[in-house]
Amino acid sequence: MFGLILTLLILDALLLSVVVLLQAGQGGGLAALGGGGGTESFVGGRQAVTILTRSTWWLGGIFLTLSLILSVMSAGRTAATSEVEQLLQQQQAPAPVAPLPLGGTEPAPAAGTPAAPQPQPQP
Repeated sequence: MFGLILTLLILDALLLSVVVLLQAGQGGGLAALGGGGGTESFVGGRQAVTILTRSTWWLGGIFLTLSLILSVMSAGRTAATSEVEQLLQQQQAPAPVAPLPLGGTEPAPAAGTPAAPQPQPQP
């Protein structure tokens, strides 16, 4: 399903690019603001809605909708990791270390294990 919607999004993007490039330029742009043009060139005036303009709006809306659907679908996915990535994560995990007691250099026995008998000095 994800692949189908992604394919539709790519086709829509290509069609949208073609439709936008087929449209005639408005002319002027920022250069018209410098002088001469009047309010019609500043505001844009009223233009006839052509089939290219309507298709641009429709294709843009479809593009946004498909993008939103894909983002929602990808947020619910869990990233599958390969075996190599799992091995690397296991190797990077540090081994647990028993804490040293404050006064000595020997590690403290783990909780629940009997303490080893201490050797008695010989007289």
